[in-house]
Amino acid sequence: METLWGLFESYITEDRLFQLIRIAVILIAGFPLLALVRRAIVRYVSGNYRPHYGMLAGKLFFYTGTTLLVITVLHEIGFGLAPLLGAAGILGIAIGFASQTSVSNVISGVFLLAEKSFQVGDVVSVSGNVGIVLSIDTLSVKIRMFDNRYLRVPNESMVKSEFINLTRFPIRRVDCRISVAYKEDLNRVSEVLFDVAKKLPYSLEEPPPLLIFDQFGNSSIDLLFVAWTTRENFLKLRNGLNMGIKERFDKEGIEIPFPHVSVYAGSATSPLPVDILSGNSELITEPAGKPSLPKKD
Repeated sequence: METLWGLFESYITEDRLFQLIRIAVILIAGFPLLALVRRAIVRYVSGNYRPHYGMLAGKLFFYTGTTLLVITVLHEIGFGLAPLLGAAGILGIAIGFASQTSVSNVISGVFLLAEKSFQVGDVVSVSGNVGIVLSIDTLSVKIRMFDNRYLRVPNESMVKSEFINLTRFPIRRVDCRISVAYKEDLNRVSEVLFDVAKKLPYSLEEPPPLLIFDQFGNSSIDLLFVAWTTRENFLKLRNGLNMGIKERFDKEGIEIPFPHVSVYAGSATSPLPVDILSGNSELITEPAGKPSLPKKD
């Protein structure tokens, strides 16, 4: 026991004790201070520029400050910086060759920030996945999808592929594809559609709603009716238009046809043979000059 205490006294000298105190003070005061300054930088940059710039500036400051704290602690312990920097350079070269994909993502992240195609809080569609951008980091873009799933897209993929920013502009257009029967009066249909849009509070008067004749379909006349709204009310207007059009068409007696096929033999050919059977499967009528089909039991 005395031997251990003697070793302890020989190791913990007055100078070494002060050294340990300095290291403890650096660590205890350094990291909370870094966190406070980081939050201040994020608030300032986000308030004056864009939120993702604030997040990036905060991370850059925190990582740089952490590196300086580690170097300071190593210097207090007695490690020389020259061998450390040399080893870091060799390690950096090895890591660079082994992480070419990561370097590509970092460079792509810089392009994304410079291009400003989207920012934190925007709603984007990537490869059919729609969600809100949570962050634009050095390696990837984080997205929270509307079903509360988490999507991570590498920056390189965002640069190379197509994506849609659904909230880039303040207004959006709602498209309603409608089919009506051939017997319907299109002028009357048009009046009903514009009246439905006019009564909805989310529909903008400028740009005005528009009705476009799409095509003569196989079983219907196909129309495209569009109306504009603010991006916040997009879903409200889409639901309101579709439900309002269905309700008014039912009230006005306007037919929305289902797909059907009419078989016509033509005037130059004989009529197709048709057997009309009663409920007890007895033959009632048949085309003249044509043999009847066998009765079915």
